[in-house]
Amino acid sequence: MAKKLLAEFIGTFALVFLAVGAAVSGIGAARDATATADFIVPASGTLGIAIAFGFVLMCLAYAIGGISGCHVNPAVTIAMLVAKKISPALGGLYMVAQVLGAIVGAAALKLMVTSFGVKDTTGGLGTNGYGKNITMGGAFFLEVILTALFVFVILMVTDKWAVQSMAGVAIGVSLVAVHIIGIPLDGTSVNPARSLGPALFNGGDSLSQVWLFIVAPLVGGVVAAGLWMVTRDTNPDDDNEAISAIPDDDEVPA
Repeated sequence: MAKKLLAEFIGTFALVFLAVGAAVSGIGAARDATATADFIVPASGTLGIAIAFGFVLMCLAYAIGGISGCHVNPAVTIAMLVAKKISPALGGLYMVAQVLGAIVGAAALKLMVTSFGVKDTTGGLGTNGYGKNITMGGAFFLEVILTALFVFVILMVTDKWAVQSMAGVAIGVSLVAVHIIGIPLDGTSVNPARSLGPALFNGGDSLSQVWLFIVAPLVGGVVAAGLWMVTRDTNPDDDNEAISAIPDDDEVPA
C-alpha cells in the first residue's frame, strides 16, 4: 500500500514539475544562457509542451505502472472506481497522494521562478484558465470531452485483449493529442491535481477558476468509464480475466 501511494505521489510530482515546467520555461521565447544576452531562442510552443506531457506520462507508465498502475490523475482514478477496478478506500488515498504530489511539484516550480532566476513564460505558472480564448461553458465542455477521450484510451489499452507492451505509448500519444487541442484554448487540464497545484501558488484568477478544472475532468472520467463499459469485450469467459490499469493488491507488494 505505501509503495503504491508513494509511486502516485512521485509520479504526479514528476508530471507537474517536468511537463508543466516545460510550459513554464519554454512556451514563450527564452534567452539562451550560452549565447549573448540579447539572443532569443525560439519558443517550444504548443507542440513542444504537448509532447513534453505525453513523453513524461509515457515514461511514468512504464516506470511505475507495475507498482500503482500509474494513475497520477484523479480523473483516471475516478474512472477506475466507476469501472470497479479499484476499491473506494484505495481510490481515495490515491487522490490524496496525487494532489500532494502536484502541490509539491508546483511548489518546486514556484521556487524556480521566484528564487532561481527562471522566467515564467506562461505568466501564470502553467495554470489553466478561461475567458480569453474560450468561455466558461466552452472550457467545461472541452475538458469533459478531452478527459473522457483520454481516459477512455487508458481503460481500453489496459484491458485484457489490448497489446499490453504498447499501452504506455498509446497513453502518452493520446495525452499529446488532447494537449495540442486544449493548450491554445484553456491550457489543457484533463487532470484535477495538475490544475490545482499550480493554481494554489499562482492565486488570482487561476485559483478562482480552478474549480472548473477539477470538476470537469472528474465528470470526464465518469463518462470514460461509461464508454468503456458499453464498448469493451463482453465475452463472459473474459470478464474475470480483464486486467486493469492498477494491479490487484495481491499482485504488487505493499
